[in-house]
Amino acid sequence: MEANPINSCCLLVRLLFSMALMLPVVCLSAGGSTTELNPIVVIPGSGGNQLEARLTAEYKPSSLLCALAAPRQGARMGRWFRLWFDPSVLVPAFTRCFAERMTLYYHADLDDYRNAPGVETRAPHFGSTQSLLYLDPHLKHITEYMAPLVNSLERVGYVDGQNLFGAPYDFRYGLAADGRPCKIGTQYLRDLKELIEVASAGNGGKPVILLSHSLGGLFALQLLGRSSIAWRRTYVKHLVALSAPWAGTVQEMLTFASGYTLGIPVVDPLLVRGEQRSSESNLWLLPSPKVFGERPLVVTANRSYSAPDMTEFLEDIGFEEGVRPYRTRILPMVAEELPEAGVPVTCVVGGGVETPERLVYGAAGFDVQPEVEYGDGDV
Repeated sequence: MEANPINSCCLLVRLLFSMALMLPVVCLSAGGSTTELNPIVVIPGSGGNQLEARLTAEYKPSSLLCALAAPRQGARMGRWFRLWFDPSVLVPAFTRCFAERMTLYYHADLDDYRNAPGVETRAPHFGSTQSLLYLDPHLKHITEYMAPLVNSLERVGYVDGQNLFGAPYDFRYGLAADGRPCKIGTQYLRDLKELIEVASAGNGGKPVILLSHSLGGLFALQLLGRSSIAWRRTYVKHLVALSAPWAGTVQEMLTFASGYTLGIPVVDPLLVRGEQRSSESNLWLLPSPKVFGERPLVVTANRSYSAPDMTEFLEDIGFEEGVRPYRTRILPMVAEELPEAGVPVTCVVGGGVETPERLVYGAAGFDVQPEVEYGDGDV
């Protein structure tokens, strides 16, 4: 299971929309048509778009139950099915099946991440906001995500696929430091860059407004930082970043240590912990030593851990295999200053939302959920 993309977006979506409308020059004629609307590309957060999968002959289910679940989803016939969000994950018996299909594997020989054998994935409807509206279109009321924002934009003249675009992605994958292989994340940046160029070209050459949420802001900033000044000035008017975790979050340390179920009581966090640890983007979202410094973030009966202690933390929670990719792929990237955007940036943050600041573990260790000390934040 991924970090909850819905709560923070719903709390701040009206504010984000208000900020967005300050950016383009909007003119509505008597007939309701628009002129001078800058195109918008929406980049969701982790878990903020649907993810599809199909299983091949290489897929080896871990149990008879997982094997029986595959035909129910049409997977055995090679058809694509929705992997995220699938309500079957809420059924404890099927949680393990979901987790094994979502798990990534770090290949030391490639120095990169890949899907589990026999599992192919894709983010559907790239270029459209369709897969961002609801994580499950059959459960709109409880999986609504970007629908309020998109509906608001449509009321002032934005049209999906014409001047409003979505950039969904496989949010389990992240980016890596310069010189490190990063097949999936790098391809996403290429696709995002091309989408921005197409959106601009289809709207009279107007530069694009990037609207990002959470992890999407990190991808947007990395794209800008890795592109030429000339390209940025030509194609991007503004970046609006909602709740961007520029320096990571303490919440991710809870996810790695004990698993995180989005507050759903019927799901055992230990069943999804391994899958969550395997996520490349979750490593990217661990607290930055440069920003969080030496203050204790995790406290146990034996010691405390600050952001500079992250490799020891990963070892002590039993995730030794995460140490090498963290040290070589993530740490060099987060140890640097944030990339220079080269375009105007508006950061939208919230207040009054309980946000983990310190995790306190008792004698039972990391297999039990900690006592969480909260601060005022927006995640």
